[in-house]
Amino acid sequence: MKTTTSPSTLRQQFKRLLTKRLIPLMGIGFAAMSMHSLVHAQAYPNKTITIVVPTAPGGANDAMARIIGQGLSSRLGQPVIIENKAGANGAIASEFVARANPDGYTLMFGYIGTHGINPVLQKLRYDPIKNFEPITMVATSPTLLVVNPSVNVNSAKELIALLKSQPNKFSYASAGKGTAPHLTGELFKLNTGTDMLHVPYKGSSPAIVDTMAGVTQVMFPSLFTAYPQVKGGKLKALGIAGKKRSAVLPNVPTLNEQGISNIEVDQWYAMFAPAGTPKPIITELNKVLIELLHDKAVEKKIEEQGADVETTTPEELSAFVKKEAIRWKKVVDDAKITVD
Repeated sequence: MKTTTSPSTLRQQFKRLLTKRLIPLMGIGFAAMSMHSLVHAQAYPNKTITIVVPTAPGGANDAMARIIGQGLSSRLGQPVIIENKAGANGAIASEFVARANPDGYTLMFGYIGTHGINPVLQKLRYDPIKNFEPITMVATSPTLLVVNPSVNVNSAKELIALLKSQPNKFSYASAGKGTAPHLTGELFKLNTGTDMLHVPYKGSSPAIVDTMAGVTQVMFPSLFTAYPQVKGGKLKALGIAGKKRSAVLPNVPTLNEQGISNIEVDQWYAMFAPAGTPKPIITELNKVLIELLHDKAVEKKIEEQGADVETTTPEELSAFVKKEAIRWKKVVDDAKITVD
């Protein structure tokens, strides 16, 4: 006798067959996706990497980026080139990297100006937080208070007394309006009740040259930038705007030691990639950069120039950058700083 299968039974049989066929296929699909990510990470890098530096060749940022570039090239087995894109306090370079292909082959050597100060001073066509993947902090360098050797003072306290006794007579140089040396100078004025004329230059080098020549009398450069001139006696260091003394200038006291508080400014340097760069690549770059920066020879090169190696996880760098923007917004608001 011929039997018939009910519609409900047929549906159940079909579901069992579909499940039996699909689950292995789904497993293969997920495995293929995982394998693709793994292969992508393992294949990186297979061509030239570009590190974009937001300042002109020859400066402190450029010098440190080249140290990193050489080390990365030897560790990753691919050429690493440095591309300088100066202008707009680093905004030109930042926008270029923010719009770059997020494949790990265009990186940015960022610093306090690009990711700490620009967001609170400029109307940017990119978001310094959302458009970048943090990789790691690279180094920090305390800010110096320096004067032309002809200025007859030997401490920050003496300079403050001189500025108060002769208001509006002295000027301080910076690397440009809205740069870290500019904002540090304004922070100094706010916290000491002094006044000086701000003279902005197009970069640290001409600002240092004119301060050495006496055209301007005071400056707040990073130790990394001004160490050669201080060491050579062409600039006089009165204090360090940091938490501790520097190993390369052990006889220069901090401003805190001299009773001047709330002026701790470490200029910092960090590596970023465009937002959307695959996580395995960020993880690999973080790992390689930390190994490189803590190599004794590399660490010594950086320390000899007045900076201290400091590395982080991507998450730690992200949190730090957000705090920096909040800090500098207060200084900008209190000093009523604008950038034309």
